[in-house]
Amino acid sequence: MSTSGGNKAIFAALGANLGIAVTKFVAWFFSGSSSMLAEGVHSLADSGNQLLLLLGGKQARKAADAEHPFGYGRERYVYAFVVSIILFSVGGVFSLYEGVEKLREPHPLDVPWLPVLVLAISLGLESFSLRTAIKEARPAKGAQSWPAFIRRAKAPELPVVLLEDAAALLGLSFAMIGVVLTWITGNGVFDAIGTLAIGLLLVAVAVVLGIETKSLLVGEGASAGDVEAIRAAITAGPEVEQIVHMKTLYLGPDELLVAVKVAMDGRTALRDVSAAIDVVEARVREAVPVARVIYIEPDVWHEPDRVDPPTDAIVIKAAD
Repeated sequence: MSTSGGNKAIFAALGANLGIAVTKFVAWFFSGSSSMLAEGVHSLADSGNQLLLLLGGKQARKAADAEHPFGYGRERYVYAFVVSIILFSVGGVFSLYEGVEKLREPHPLDVPWLPVLVLAISLGLESFSLRTAIKEARPAKGAQSWPAFIRRAKAPELPVVLLEDAAALLGLSFAMIGVVLTWITGNGVFDAIGTLAIGLLLVAVAVVLGIETKSLLVGEGASAGDVEAIRAAITAGPEVEQIVHMKTLYLGPDELLVAVKVAMDGRTALRDVSAAIDVVEARVREAVPVARVIYIEPDVWHEPDRVDPPTDAIVIKAAD
């Protein structure tokens, strides 16, 4: 997936969250609502997260060097993992702390209509941000379900923004219910419960993000569909007798490494082996465009108990 769609969704979320954060803090200052404070911190944390995702994308575009010969593509995974930590600590844990404090000393809201108004506006802005993220994610999602897309996507930006926006909408709903019930009953316990619900929601989202980005950091291979496409491309011509073994690894969201050992005719001359490898590489890149780094090791396949007669051809193990 190109980063352009991800960046568009990030900028939309960043603009919405910065504006929402300011209005939420103003509403908290005048009303004393802990739900509004928790939501303000949530929006502020989300804004910082979006800046981190943009920074990760910029760092990932650095050219490969001697210290990092495969480039910096995984920088995007590192920053996405940092986002999950921030969402957990700054958003979730802080909201839980505020909710507990409000439960200990509940009090009615001073200006109850103000947080309701701010929450209504925030719901509209967050809905726009989520709509943008969904629109940008649809081409990459394809026929997958949304949970499957979030779980299997190799580019972290859109899944992160989708989860953040969905959590924000749900959190705003919790805050709205808590504030409205506190306004009607005059009992600040409902506001505190809304704050606790927001905290639990953010912790849950942070855990999901952390698990998914950790998997990407450790290293994920190609999807089953891409593996089959690569295998089919390798064996589509007469150059390769069969695949001995193959491994794949994402070096970054847009760069897949393919290392494969193939059986070739032991009578093939070195010049023809090299030409055959070039042909196979071209087919693999056409079938799976993100397969940008390809290493093919030619070998001679020996059936059990088979003894090959000596040949005059020179065959070497090579990586191209």
